[in-house]
Amino acid sequence: MEKKYILFDNDGVLVETENWYYEANKKALKKLGLDLDFDFYQSIMIKGGSAFELAQINQIENDVIEKHRKIRDEYYQEFLLTKDLAIPNVKKVLNNLSKKYKMAIVTTSRRVDFELIHKNRGISDFMEFVLCVEDYAKAKPNPEPYLKGLEKFGAKNEETIVVEDSQRGLISAVNAKIDCAIVKNKFTITQNFSKAKYFLETIEDLEAILN
Repeated sequence: MEKKYILFDNDGVLVETENWYYEANKKALKKLGLDLDFDFYQSIMIKGGSAFELAQINQIENDVIEKHRKIRDEYYQEFLLTKDLAIPNVKKVLNNLSKKYKMAIVTTSRRVDFELIHKNRGISDFMEFVLCVEDYAKAKPNPEPYLKGLEKFGAKNEETIVVEDSQRGLISAVNAKIDCAIVKNKFTITQNFSKAKYFLETIEDLEAILN
């Protein structure tokens, strides 16, 4: 069936933020004397967990963990305000696609972070709606976020495509029975994408697979 709807992940697909979220977690955990290994972080992210599982493993008290989560959030917002997050040609691609498809964003970002990322960026202007982590009960890799996206569109799964860059996002889409295109991202490139329908070198390749 011809595609009519596109559900985009945000981080690593429309903006380059994933490395900065890792760095914010690493910096906050360092204050607890813990070193957040990249491979450990990847294994946690794939299943939709938290980097602060490292603190729990090391039997750090919950109130201390919560304090350092807030510190992490402050570091992350500082990075969002000061680092270059742009991915080349995203707005050009969205402008072209908007002439034929209805589009939305389904992200695990907090809304406060999403709004900070997208302030004056112009990407949200192309979207019918944005679902953030506060908008659903179970996060990716659970299918709920993408099922909710289908519901808001009033769309069938077979007329929709998801664009992702992570294994947990792919699993979420597959379990929602939606075709998924994976866009290559150096941060997630070692993850298992065997269930993806399409593979994109860059976001610009999306136009070719849809036409």
